[in-house]
Amino acid sequence: MAALEGKVVLLTGGSRGIGPVLAEAMARRGASIALAARDEDRLRAVAARLQQQFGTRTLVVPVDLREQEQRVRLVASVRAELGAIDVLVNNAGLETEGAFPELSWDVIREHIEVNLIAPMSLTQLVLAEMLGRHAGHIVNIASIAAKSGAPYAAIYSGTKAGLAEWTRALRLELRDTGIRCSTIFPGYVRDVGMFAKFGVRAPWLVGSCSPAQVAEAVVDAIEKERLEAIVNSRPLRYVFTANELSPALGDWLMRVSGAVDFQRRKVGQR
Repeated sequence: MAALEGKVVLLTGGSRGIGPVLAEAMARRGASIALAARDEDRLRAVAARLQQQFGTRTLVVPVDLREQEQRVRLVASVRAELGAIDVLVNNAGLETEGAFPELSWDVIREHIEVNLIAPMSLTQLVLAEMLGRHAGHIVNIASIAAKSGAPYAAIYSGTKAGLAEWTRALRLELRDTGIRCSTIFPGYVRDVGMFAKFGVRAPWLVGSCSPAQVAEAVVDAIEKERLEAIVNSRPLRYVFTANELSPALGDWLMRVSGAVDFQRRKVGQR
């Protein structure tokens, strides 16, 4: 078991959504937390709560993860202020929904940069040091959309699927190095994002999860060195298995589960 006590964690997407909940779960276990996102005010508010509740050593780093220079600066800042990075949690992500033909190329490129290239870049930036110590953990927050693509969220699904398969390849590559790689697959997350803003509910057959459940899965993956975790209130593995055995059957299950209609309603498509 790899305890978080005394470890330095770099968490991207730490200012909103599930980010603050992830930070709190790791701070509760004694980790030092570097919080990265674009919104400095929100980051400072999260850091203040961690310091007040747990006495956590924190660092706030405003960063635009679309820019390689800023990604390099982020890692250098954490090393300079907190020390060597023990755990990298690639949580930051964009989810602009809509019909694919109507999305601008700038939006598509931005999603690829933040959801896929940034985690790859940050991982490469921290790996050399981790390899030198023969210790470290990379946690990538994917989505169940990586297992079964969501219509009207094609870019999100594609980038998260790429993230998941890259993580799997990387963990096999690093198997005997002391570096661990984990992928978390949350379902629709309640209480934040669209659920908090619009009060919508996922179809009963599809289910959902809470930010606290995702945070528990992340901590569990680090402490127990788990490779993957699907976080959802319904057992959707039957859909994922069907997708592998028969794509046509998988598509049918997506339709009858209400997932396609749910996605269509969210973006106002008819």
